[in-house]
Amino acid sequence: MAQKASFLTRDLSSSEPVHARKRKQENVMDKYEKVPRLMQKEQEKELIHLLPIKDKTGIIPQTMEKPVVKKAEKENEDEGDGDGAEEVNAPKPLPLLTTQELVVLRRKRLEERKVCIAALGSSILSDPSANIKKLKELRSMLVELDPYVAVTVRKLVMVSLMEIFKDIVPSYRIRPLTEAEKSTKVKKETQQLREFEEGLVSQYKFYLENLEQTVKDWKQMKKKKSDVVSLKSYKGLAEVAVKCLCELLVALPHFNFHNNIIVMIVPLMNHDCKKISEMSCEAVRKLFKQDKVGQASLGMVKVISGLVKSRNYEVKPEVLKALLCLRVKEVEVKKDADDIAPKKRFMNFKEKRKHLSRMQRKWKKAEDKLEKELLEAEATECKEKKLKLHTETLNIVFLTYFRILKKAQKSILLPCVLEGLAKFAHLINVEFFDDLLIVLHKLVESGDLSYRESLHCIQTAFHVLSGQGDVLNIDPLKFYTHLYKTLLRLHAGTANDDMIIVLQCLDVMLTKRRKQVSVQRALAFIKRLTTLSLQVLPNSTIGILATNRVLMHTFPKSDILLDNESQGSGIYLPELDEPEYCNPQNTSLWELHTLQRHYHPIVRKFAAHLIVGAPSEGSGALNVDLSRKSATDLFEDYSIKGMTFNPPVATPSSKKKEKFTIGDALLDSDLKKQIDSHLEATSIPSDLNFAAHFRKAFI
Repeated sequence: MAQKASFLTRDLSSSEPVHARKRKQENVMDKYEKVPRLMQKEQEKELIHLLPIKDKTGIIPQTMEKPVVKKAEKENEDEGDGDGAEEVNAPKPLPLLTTQELVVLRRKRLEERKVCIAALGSSILSDPSANIKKLKELRSMLVELDPYVAVTVRKLVMVSLMEIFKDIVPSYRIRPLTEAEKSTKVKKETQQLREFEEGLVSQYKFYLENLEQTVKDWKQMKKKKSDVVSLKSYKGLAEVAVKCLCELLVALPHFNFHNNIIVMIVPLMNHDCKKISEMSCEAVRKLFKQDKVGQASLGMVKVISGLVKSRNYEVKPEVLKALLCLRVKEVEVKKDADDIAPKKRFMNFKEKRKHLSRMQRKWKKAEDKLEKELLEAEATECKEKKLKLHTETLNIVFLTYFRILKKAQKSILLPCVLEGLAKFAHLINVEFFDDLLIVLHKLVESGDLSYRESLHCIQTAFHVLSGQGDVLNIDPLKFYTHLYKTLLRLHAGTANDDMIIVLQCLDVMLTKRRKQVSVQRALAFIKRLTTLSLQVLPNSTIGILATNRVLMHTFPKSDILLDNESQGSGIYLPELDEPEYCNPQNTSLWELHTLQRHYHPIVRKFAAHLIVGAPSEGSGALNVDLSRKSATDLFEDYSIKGMTFNPPVATPSSKKKEKFTIGDALLDSDLKKQIDSHLEATSIPSDLNFAAHFRKAFI
């Protein structure tokens, strides 16, 4: 305190040290008494303490009086110079330029910004750890204030930062350091790495916040105070921001804040703007297709399920269609035989010494070590984790599907639900089979479904029964009857996309369940399918004939349809909707004779092949390309969606055919004379009496 007091109160004109010998008390008091006492008339001035100066003598404090402006003078100055101050503080108006000059000025400024963005991006990519602070400088350009180039520069900076982050982000997730880790001393390289990771995560977070704010401003049509960006330009900025978010969603599923990106993207899948909705849905589909482990898919499915429930099932069908791209092929339904089998136990030391020689023990030790390394390389823990994630993901998907089936059966989401159930039906738990089949049958019988939706119901039911449903004693006769009844309603025009679902249903219903299908049912389906082949497009006809070929091989007794003699009593009833009782054995496949004259060459080949009994070898057999392909593959291969004939029509040969001319050697001599006489005649006789000519000839 003594030093502080001496520092504040010492005489700056004195050159004596601070701790000098004390003066005599008497002299100090005498001087003090001789100083005249004056009353303080003026107000004490306020001092501003400045930074001190240090010289040879010591520290010299610096102070300055605070300037005080009198009120009267201030008011006079304000009154007198009011107009001038307004002129000085008023912003200078923009210079009036022509349109051409504005375009040149904008091009010049934009070129400068592009060069700056390119320079910053190149320096960051060349050495990310050393130039991580330049990310902040580049990110600051997201708030460009020049009204001429603000929108374009912001778009360029968004895309540039997105590409930079995709390049410099590491292949692992960066976690925050604990207090103990921060306090410990580490190597210089480790400290640099920590600083780089901390700066990267911080700038990445701020960048995502900027993108999110851009989208929010567009949604709310929020006008900024600066009026730099017009309301119309917000949509373009938002589209670029959403594009960047979608790219980061797909490219960096392992990095920080991925769940935050999911929460931003999923609501945009249901947005009214078609372009933004399509971009979001496409990004989600890509993420599902490339996610091999399932962690990102699980997070995405949770958010989609929450969105559908919160909107009371009033979302776009594309939101649920994205779930069809999930890479889920197996779940924890039952243990495999490998898991049930007892694991191999390694021999202990006593057992080795008792049963093995010294050399054998040495070889056994090396063998055990190798087996342990192989077990570690198999990554069984990763497989179990993947299986667990897939199971949880599929449970959430089925929960969403069952909620819609229960509460929103008339929703536009029902076709997507039925299509999803048809794809993942083999993974449903056995406990839900009975209830699910009852619900599907009610939907089919209600008549409220479209043709495609009813096909999805049938496909789902048979996928359920063909998987774990084999153990259930259920005869889906009603589903067979419904498909048989509705086959002839299939669209015969270009919109024949339902045919591929029909072919898949037939494969599951008849081929894979051959042991549960009677011969009468198989004959009825073969006959109706052949009738249907006359009224559909060529690729659909090829698919149907390929299905009939498989059915004729699966059910050998179906060759009676190639005989024109009736088998048994009764006549064929084509109008009856029951395949078991329409007497199909009393008819024949006369449609094949018509198809043999079809304009499509592949249809003619299949018809000729089936009419001789579909042999596997011999003169009537198909070539390898056609016989090895499934019905659905043939349907896709010979599609005419491109409005072209498939296969293409062969071009005519360039060789000229020799013309056949009638020479004199081929004509009779009398006939030749008669022709020459008629050709030489100048006038044609008016009366042509052929009867008189014949009488003369006979006389």
